[in-house]
Amino acid sequence: MGATTEQLSQAGAVITNLNEIRGDGSVPRNVRMKIDLILNTLREDTELPIKVNKALNDLDELSNDINLQPYTRTLIWNIMSELEKSS
Repeated sequence: MGATTEQLSQAGAVITNLNEIRGDGSVPRNVRMKIDLILNTLREDTELPIKVNKALNDLDELSNDINLQPYTRTLIWNIMSELEKSS
């Protein structure tokens, strides 16, 4: 079963939001590198639920990083919420 237009739109918004975090100079380098890996996962040519589950696991791990600023952590939680809607 293919992904709906709404699911693809939500995934696109998630990628945009992740790119914004990645471009923020105040975000630690290790976090930006992890976001790059998550973005690669979301761009893979696999089924949407598989990509979303892997990305959610990685984002959950990332949200526990002690180097994250509270604002960035909140953004990651919001992204996770959007991803959960698209699965």
